[in-house]
Amino acid sequence: MTDIDSVDFFTDNALLHDPYAYLAALREQCPVRREPHHDVVMITGYEEAVAVYNDTERFSSCTSVTGPFPGFPVPLEGDDISELIAAHRDELPMNDQLPTMDPPTHTVHRGLLSRMITPKRLKENEEFMWRLADGQLDRALTGDRCEFNGEFASPFAMLVIADLLGVPEPDHAEFREALLSGSVLGSSKKGDTLAHSPLEYLYGKFTEYIEDRRREPRDDVLTGVASATFPDGSVPEVIDAVCVAANLFAAGQETTVRLLGTAVMLIAEDPSLQARLRADRSLLPNFIEEALRYESPIRGDFRLSRVPVTVGGVDLPAGTTVMLLNAAANRDARKFPEPDVFDIERKNARTHVAFGRGVHSCPGAPLARAEALISLQRLLDRTSDIRIDEERHGPAGDRRYRYIPTFILRGLTELHIEFSPAGRT
Repeated sequence: MTDIDSVDFFTDNALLHDPYAYLAALREQCPVRREPHHDVVMITGYEEAVAVYNDTERFSSCTSVTGPFPGFPVPLEGDDISELIAAHRDELPMNDQLPTMDPPTHTVHRGLLSRMITPKRLKENEEFMWRLADGQLDRALTGDRCEFNGEFASPFAMLVIADLLGVPEPDHAEFREALLSGSVLGSSKKGDTLAHSPLEYLYGKFTEYIEDRRREPRDDVLTGVASATFPDGSVPEVIDAVCVAANLFAAGQETTVRLLGTAVMLIAEDPSLQARLRADRSLLPNFIEEALRYESPIRGDFRLSRVPVTVGGVDLPAGTTVMLLNAAANRDARKFPEPDVFDIERKNARTHVAFGRGVHSCPGAPLARAEALISLQRLLDRTSDIRIDEERHGPAGDRRYRYIPTFILRGLTELHIEFSPAGRT
């Protein structure tokens, strides 16, 4: 790619299918480089991205989800904009969500999450995953082909988190209808019949659940969620507990669906890789890490510099919007030799930044890993062969895949596969 400044990363649909040549060209010029269309400094280097992820003193996460869209509500002037951030934080989109919080507020809310989701609850949830995976595969594997994302990955990921947070089983069908209807999490569709985006729906349901369990505690998981306290023992406002639960639900579901779709696509596209995984299931954990590195479900996060700071030898003034491009950092040859090669034996695959790094590392990462491992294990157990459906995606070498149209997430909108059930070839 010769003229990278002619490309707008945030709006160019050509980059949805393959952004990697553009990202590599950016990094080759400089791993910390300003793009001209929206005045965002693109951080494509691994070490540079990790440094910013870990620097919560000089970088704020207040715009981590939206970046320059719509931008900060007032001009960012001066050599320390910390007071401006504090004064206007409540005007920023998604300001009540964990990803946009800074320490110490983030610290206490993240602590609340760890008290909601105990090790005992995680173990019980993993046991549920095995049963759920088979139940969803019973539905998806009825013929000889399926649309994997819609028939397995989305309902599986949604119901795993519903179980984790204790959503009553009679409400599962309602959650399916509300959350798997094709809406985009975090969007708002005023005037719709339900007048709710999925995130708004989650806020409403968890407000009902938590208020009810605080009034009338029961011997159930939701009561544990409702009675969880901040690390100092104080009881959170209902809205604080609701925000933490809803954020885990929304973010965890989306990440897992994209990971599962990518993993199954890679398996279906490469018969020799598939044969190795079928013969040796101990390869699955590192396969999942390499899939996360190779096709990061989260393309990147934004940060806002509070003060003048130098990153990778580049001086950035206070008020600079930077984008930490996980998709690029995970293909930095300085960290991952031959980064464009998918290698299930890559020894440092797990050092990827697909789940971020530092205090904002994805709290659902262990959950996503467990979901992927269990899903792939059972899918391989219950099939003898998995192939890409060429009627829907075209022949090998000329595939027609469609990716979700966003600069934040990376993943297939649909994945049509053909399969042979185990015991039949």
